[in-house]
Amino acid sequence: MSRRIASHYTLINGELKRNIIVDIDPSGTITNISHTENIDCEASVEFYPGILIPGMINAHCHLELSYLRGAIAEGGGYATFASEIGRVRGGYTAEERLRAASVADAMMWEQGIEAVADIANDDLVMPVKEQSKIEYKSLFEFFGLNNHDTTSLVNLASKYSNASVTPHSTYSVQDREFCDICSRYSELLSLHFLESENEALLYHDTGSLHAWYHKMGWKCDFLGYGSPAKRVAECIPHESRLLLVHNTLATASDIQIIERAISGHVTWVLCPESNRYISNLCPPVTLLDEMGVNIAIGTDSLASARSLSMVDNMRLLKGISLEKLLGYATINGAKALGIDSTKGSIEIGKKPGLAIIEGVDFATMTLTTDSRSYRIL
Repeated sequence: MSRRIASHYTLINGELKRNIIVDIDPSGTITNISHTENIDCEASVEFYPGILIPGMINAHCHLELSYLRGAIAEGGGYATFASEIGRVRGGYTAEERLRAASVADAMMWEQGIEAVADIANDDLVMPVKEQSKIEYKSLFEFFGLNNHDTTSLVNLASKYSNASVTPHSTYSVQDREFCDICSRYSELLSLHFLESENEALLYHDTGSLHAWYHKMGWKCDFLGYGSPAKRVAECIPHESRLLLVHNTLATASDIQIIERAISGHVTWVLCPESNRYISNLCPPVTLLDEMGVNIAIGTDSLASARSLSMVDNMRLLKGISLEKLLGYATINGAKALGIDSTKGSIEIGKKPGLAIIEGVDFATMTLTTDSRSYRIL
């Protein structure tokens, strides 16, 4: 059955507009967008209090880690978090892991998340993603300084549609494997990037990451690039679609180096709830916004966040207008994943899904602690 939907405000072309009616056909495709001065006089309109937006795009998640919700204490810092992951992740059954992933997937759908760039280390929860209403792009993550076998992960990814391989980061993969994966899977790459100051310090033979590697006897063959940003700029094919995730320690110089090399194809994915949970750091959203780059939002995992709520993450990004935040969560994420022809915005001919954000302070046009999202289509 066709539907006519309206709300207090509707996100259209990056702006919040009033008195908009969106017509949807039975397949979920938008057939018309109209303006009226009196919605109450229009026939058969479903009115929802709040802001009507397209389905949101979660540009970074680890669905498979949903079983670790609450297992790691907040605020321990990145090194502690990494060691705790290794300590606790083996203590759960496959059934427990699958059940947690199913619950998290359903929760994201109900909150209005339409697509997810999801990091995977194995394929246990792939059946959850394949049966989901959400569109997943699964990126099997390669890492390990002593790991030189990309074949097994490549073969694993080849078993599934919408799956590929990506390096974990610029500090955890040796150069041959890093370059090989980036060249082979340039259509979509995702790197954990500058989440800790020790990533950059490693390239100058100092910092806790350098000390740990030295203690373990691990050698890095990529430090000659001089910095994580320069390694990205020199190693990743310039036509690649690249997601850089976290970026809490990214500087203007880092951003410029990468944007000049891979201009128009880079998305800076921010996961502020995860940063708060792990280390109480904030991503440089104002700097990124001022530099005019494409910014998207991710939720990271329930191992490092209280929820997988896109609204909770938007609320933590201070100093940015609500219209821009909504753009980060929708069309910018769709562009990042290469699905903006069908999702990410309310346009005639698209099938983006629709959600409502309620609990907004309309006097200041800001999110509040009561703000939440829910799916209506």
